Amino acid sequence: MAPKVDPQNLRKTFGRFRVLIVGRANAGKTTILQKVCNTTEKPEIYNAKGDKVTCALMDSQRGNHDITNEMVFKSNPGFVFHDSCGFEAGSVEEFEDMKKFIAERANTTKLEERIHAVWYCVPMDDHCRTFQRSEEKFFSECDTGNVPVIVVFTKFDALRPVAFGEIKKQLIGVSKEERLEKIAQRVEQLFMSTGVLDRLYAPKNRARPKCHVRLQNMNKEDTGCDALLEHTTFALDDEELRLCLVSTQQSNLELCIKCAIE
Repeated sequence: MAPKVDPQNLRKTFGRFRVLIVGRANAGKTTILQKVCNTTEKPEIYNAKGDKVTCALMDSQRGNHDITNEMVFKSNPGFVFHDSCGFEAGSVEEFEDMKKFIAERANTTKLEERIHAVWYCVPMDDHCRTFQRSEEKFFSECDTGNVPVIVVFTKFDALRPVAFGEIKKQLIGVSKEERLEKIAQRVEQLFMSTGVLDRLYAPKNRARPKCHVRLQNMNKEDTGCDALLEHTTFALDDEELRLCLVSTQQSNLELCIKCAIE
């Protein structure tokens, strides 16, 4: 029988589980973090000195922004989040700050400051412009080292009304089951037609995703981020770091079982 792992010892080794979340404004980043931490409250934000600061939510903030600021939710302080927002607006300085932050935090010898995963959010509510200049710059220029990048396609349900509008004449007179199947097929076709997966996983990219996940209906109370947590867990190369994430997240019992079996 394998020896039991003490979560406290894991946290002493790795510190809190630290995630850099990247993506355009209004990509749904705040909602994701709230779901992960099982809360509807705003995060508390601390600067590099550990002082609490006042700051707008990341999906809408503009102006001064410091990627080194730490976002922590009272409901689960075992997670620490950093937000890179700003560079999608074309700021060279903010993009370079993000590259520097990744380079430093991916390789630092101070384990408590190291980032463990990058969640890159790509909203699907404008599927005609899914892969923008901000995505191209990140994946072609940023080297995340051994830190896995998980691409999160947010607002995936936005493709459904588009799909319905394109094939509604084909749905006349068909059963509900067949209608749902046809809409789902068209959604998949719309998603693949964007070419976003080919561009994300292009061999020339310095940062290539370890995996990707689709999130939808995140505005509903009964939806969560179990798929994101699971993909992140198995994207990690270090077994103890996997266990650290599993012990930090509090909502997905099935993930605990899967990780134990693995």
